[in-house]
Amino acid sequence: MPDTPDYLRYTTTHTWVEIIDDRTIRVGITDFAQQELDDIVFIELPEMDREYTRGDECAIVESVKSTSEIYCPASGNIIAINLSLEDSPGLINEDPYGEGWIFQMELTDDSDLDDLIDADTYRELAVDD
Repeated sequence: MPDTPDYLRYTTTHTWVEIIDDRTIRVGITDFAQQELDDIVFIELPEMDREYTRGDECAIVESVKSTSEIYCPASGNIIAINLSLEDSPGLINEDPYGEGWIFQMELTDDSDLDDLIDADTYRELAVDD
Protein backbone atom coordinates (compact mmCIF):
# COMPACT_ATOMS: atom_id res chain seq x y z
CA MET A 1 0.00 0.00 0.00
CA PRO A 2 1.41 3.42 -0.93
CA ASP A 3 2.26 5.87 1.84
CA THR A 4 -0.61 8.31 2.48
CA PRO A 5 0.13 10.69 5.39
CA ASP A 6 -2.90 11.63 7.46
CA TYR A 7 -1.82 15.28 7.89
CA LEU A 8 -2.18 16.01 4.17
CA ARG A 9 -5.26 16.55 2.01
CA TYR A 10 -5.65 15.00 -1.44
CA THR A 11 -7.27 15.41 -4.83
CA THR A 12 -8.85 12.69 -6.93
CA THR A 13 -6.16 13.44 -9.55
CA HIS A 14 -3.46 12.13 -7.19
CA THR A 15 -1.91 15.30 -5.84
CA TRP A 16 -1.34 16.02 -2.18
CA VAL A 17 -1.85 19.37 -0.49
CA GLU A 18 -0.15 20.54 2.67
CA ILE A 19 -1.95 23.48 4.24
CA ILE A 20 0.84 25.71 5.52
CA ASP A 21 -1.46 28.48 6.75
CA ASP A 22 -4.90 29.80 5.84
CA ARG A 23 -3.58 31.35 2.60
CA THR A 24 -0.63 29.12 1.58
CA ILE A 25 -0.38 25.53 0.39
CA ARG A 26 2.42 23.21 -0.79
CA VAL A 27 1.61 20.69 -3.54
CA GLY A 28 3.12 17.49 -4.93
CA ILE A 29 2.07 14.16 -6.36
CA THR A 30 1.19 11.24 -4.14
CA ASP A 31 3.26 8.16 -3.47
CA PHE A 32 0.64 6.17 -5.40
CA ALA A 33 1.04 8.47 -8.44
CA GLN A 34 4.84 8.32 -8.45
CA GLN A 35 4.72 4.52 -8.19
CA GLU A 36 2.33 4.36 -11.15
CA LEU A 37 4.56 6.67 -13.20
CA ASP A 38 7.71 4.75 -12.26
CA ASP A 39 11.06 6.50 -12.94
CA ILE A 40 10.39 10.24 -13.32
CA VAL A 41 12.86 11.75 -15.77
CA PHE A 42 11.56 15.30 -16.35
CA ILE A 43 9.21 17.86 -14.85
CA GLU A 44 7.86 21.05 -16.36
CA LEU A 45 7.26 23.26 -13.34
CA PRO A 46 4.52 25.90 -13.14
CA GLU A 47 5.36 29.52 -13.87
CA MET A 48 6.39 31.64 -10.88
CA ASP A 49 4.10 34.55 -10.01
CA ARG A 50 1.41 33.26 -12.33
CA GLU A 51 -2.16 32.95 -11.20
CA TYR A 52 -3.91 29.65 -11.86
CA THR A 53 -7.51 28.64 -11.42
CA ARG A 54 -8.45 25.42 -9.66
CA GLY A 55 -8.35 22.62 -12.22
CA ASP A 56 -5.87 24.34 -14.55
CA GLU A 57 -3.00 22.25 -15.84
CA CYS A 58 0.00 23.78 -14.11
CA ALA A 59 2.84 21.25 -14.43
CA ILE A 60 3.79 18.14 -16.40
CA VAL A 61 5.64 15.08 -15.12
CA GLU A 62 7.35 12.74 -17.57
CA SER A 63 8.50 9.25 -16.69
CA VAL A 64 9.92 6.34 -18.62
CA LYS A 65 6.34 5.03 -18.86
CA SER A 66 4.20 8.09 -19.60
CA THR A 67 3.52 11.80 -19.29
CA SER A 68 1.02 13.14 -16.74
CA GLU A 69 -0.46 16.55 -16.18
CA ILE A 70 -0.66 18.06 -12.72
CA TYR A 71 -3.75 20.14 -12.05
CA CYS A 72 -3.95 22.98 -9.55
CA PRO A 73 -5.93 21.87 -6.51
CA ALA A 74 -6.98 25.45 -5.76
CA SER A 75 -6.99 28.91 -7.30
CA GLY A 76 -4.06 31.13 -6.52
CA ASN A 77 -0.67 32.54 -7.35
CA ILE A 78 2.48 30.39 -7.58
CA ILE A 79 4.89 31.75 -4.95
CA ALA A 80 7.55 29.01 -4.95
CA ILE A 81 8.65 26.17 -7.20
CA ASN A 82 11.02 23.36 -6.32
CA LEU A 83 13.98 24.18 -8.58
CA SER A 84 15.81 21.08 -7.32
CA LEU A 85 13.47 19.03 -9.51
CA GLU A 86 14.92 20.55 -12.68
CA ASP A 87 18.20 18.72 -12.13
CA SER A 88 16.84 15.85 -10.02
CA PRO A 89 13.25 15.00 -11.00
CA GLY A 90 13.74 11.60 -9.36
CA LEU A 91 13.34 13.33 -5.99
CA ILE A 92 9.63 12.85 -6.57
CA ASN A 93 10.17 9.08 -6.63
CA GLU A 94 12.54 9.13 -3.66
CA ASP A 95 10.60 11.47 -1.36
CA PRO A 96 7.21 12.51 -2.80
CA TYR A 97 6.02 14.17 0.44
CA GLY A 98 9.31 15.87 1.33
CA GLU A 99 12.09 16.88 -1.06
CA GLY A 100 9.84 15.99 -4.01
CA TRP A 101 7.27 18.76 -3.43
CA ILE A 102 6.49 20.66 -6.66
CA PHE A 103 5.12 24.13 -5.88
CA GLN A 104 3.60 26.45 -3.32
CA MET A 105 0.59 28.69 -3.88
CA GLU A 106 -0.92 31.67 -2.18
CA LEU A 107 -4.65 31.06 -2.37
CA THR A 108 -7.14 33.50 -3.81
CA ASP A 109 -10.09 31.48 -2.49
CA ASP A 110 -9.49 29.22 0.48
CA SER A 111 -12.94 27.67 0.03
CA ASP A 112 -11.32 25.60 -2.77
CA LEU A 113 -9.76 23.54 0.02
CA ASP A 114 -13.23 22.31 1.00
CA ASP A 115 -13.20 20.00 -2.04
CA LEU A 116 -10.04 18.17 -0.99
CA ILE A 117 -10.35 14.69 0.48
CA ASP A 118 -8.80 13.21 3.60
CA ALA A 119 -6.23 10.42 3.69
CA ASP A 120 -8.75 7.63 4.37
CA THR A 121 -10.89 8.63 1.38
CA TYR A 122 -7.81 8.91 -0.82
CA ARG A 123 -6.58 5.45 0.26
CA GLU A 124 -9.92 3.97 -0.83
CA LEU A 125 -9.65 5.80 -4.16
CA ALA A 126 -6.07 4.62 -4.78
CA VAL A 127 -7.00 1.01 -4.04
CA ASP A 128 -9.85 1.20 -6.56
CA ASP A 129 -7.57 2.55 -9.32
